[in-house]
Amino acid sequence: MTVEALPLSRRGFVSGLAGASMLAIGACSGGSGRRAPSTRGAIRVATQLSSTSDTLDPAKGATATDYTRHFMLYNGLTTIEDESLVATPSLALSIDSDDRRNWYFDLRRGIRFHDGSELTSEDVVFSLLRHKDPATGSKVATVAEQFEEVTADGKYGVRLRLTGPNADLLTVLSQSHFLIVQAGKADPDGTGTGPFRLSDFQPGVRTVVLRNAEYWIEGRPKLERVEVIGIPDEVSRVNALLSGDVHIINAISPHSTRRIEAEPSCAIMVSPSSLYSDLIMRQDELPTGNPHFVLAVKNLIDRPLINRAIYRNMSTIANDQPIAPFQKYFNAEIPQRMLDLDKARWHVRQGGLQGVRLPIYATAAANGSVDMASIIQEYGSQVGLNFAVNRVPADGYWSTHWMKHPMTFGDTNPRPTADLIFSLFYDSKADWNESAWKNERFDKLLVEARGATDEGLRAEMYGEMQQLVHDKCGLAIPVFISLIDGYDKRLKGLRPIPLGGLMGYRFAEHVWWED
Repeated sequence: MTVEALPLSRRGFVSGLAGASMLAIGACSGGSGRRAPSTRGAIRVATQLSSTSDTLDPAKGATATDYTRHFMLYNGLTTIEDESLVATPSLALSIDSDDRRNWYFDLRRGIRFHDGSELTSEDVVFSLLRHKDPATGSKVATVAEQFEEVTADGKYGVRLRLTGPNADLLTVLSQSHFLIVQAGKADPDGTGTGPFRLSDFQPGVRTVVLRNAEYWIEGRPKLERVEVIGIPDEVSRVNALLSGDVHIINAISPHSTRRIEAEPSCAIMVSPSSLYSDLIMRQDELPTGNPHFVLAVKNLIDRPLINRAIYRNMSTIANDQPIAPFQKYFNAEIPQRMLDLDKARWHVRQGGLQGVRLPIYATAAANGSVDMASIIQEYGSQVGLNFAVNRVPADGYWSTHWMKHPMTFGDTNPRPTADLIFSLFYDSKADWNESAWKNERFDKLLVEARGATDEGLRAEMYGEMQQLVHDKCGLAIPVFISLIDGYDKRLKGLRPIPLGGLMGYRFAEHVWWED
């Protein structure tokens, strides 16, 4: 890959791009053409989940609530701040790489943690290497395996050598898990360089942050105080918004949008995204590990019905491949899988699966999964599979049920690159490999595609990987779900970023309150 092809590559070019990016964001905050006022405000946010596993450690973040909390408290070396999904420098002043494998980060000077200590290369080295320590329990440990060597080069320089080239590294480093914490803190306590300081943290109850008056980006944040709570029940979450108890919520059902739009003081924000709720069929258990079972289930899913009945046509039909049609490297050559009960019955017979009885665990925590499970149950009964829908509470679902039964549902947030999606959820060694699927060819392609310099070859490899997932993986992906947030109209500066609700979980740094 040539230097010119990298959005962020040579030091001078990157540094200039960073300045231009900051300037543009400051001038266009909110996308309304109006200059953001200097007045402060205090708001309350309700996400769809809060539990005793809530964490202040970015490495362990696993939910929208965690990601939102972490982006308020910490910064990364790079950041994504708009719908272009292009990573630009953040704590890094400039970034240099000639071969995609050896990288140099020159840090900004004078950046302070909330306790007054200065950010140095020691903090960055510690933050990146801790993902490789099993004791950390990092959710991106498999991604960090490519960090072959991370060393300090003076007080403000960091050298990173990868096990192989990775054209997506700067995007990888913009993710919440790679936010920078203080050196030596095995258990981060919220002391970061971010736009807010931690005031109160009660796992499963609430998070309260206060504006960091010494934040290194001038003019941010605009809000004085943000409180984040979890309201798992979607109807209750919408009611809280309409009553004024909270000022912004995420994960709204399409069926609730009319209620919100009917309230003059509230509005919705819709973003097409690659979010999906997937049916997980564990490959290390039976009967779900039987290839005929997997294909029988994939062929009895009525995707247009799910799109129409559950999401009011506000989703995108999927094809059991995790790359959405509007994403780079999408393989459009894979024939769209349709409802085919005859084919499903054939697989049931071939697999000796007639009369199989099995529960499907579904929950409000996985968007639309309860209704999807009911549809699958109905069609399953027509091909000889007897499913029972076990609806379980959202609270505790991810720790108690997810991936712990032969059939459960997942809820996979958008990721900005194909490499991240495949590395986090489909690599044989990935912690979030939901169906325990293992495929040597896939793992080999994953490494090769990551460092490929020829874009055509890279697209070909990602295309084959999607075909493997479509044909053999124990996940069924019916649709990609649009992100719907609801908010009080006095909250200004919101704009869609298709990495997740709440502006890709980064909203707090950019919005303001206007009475």
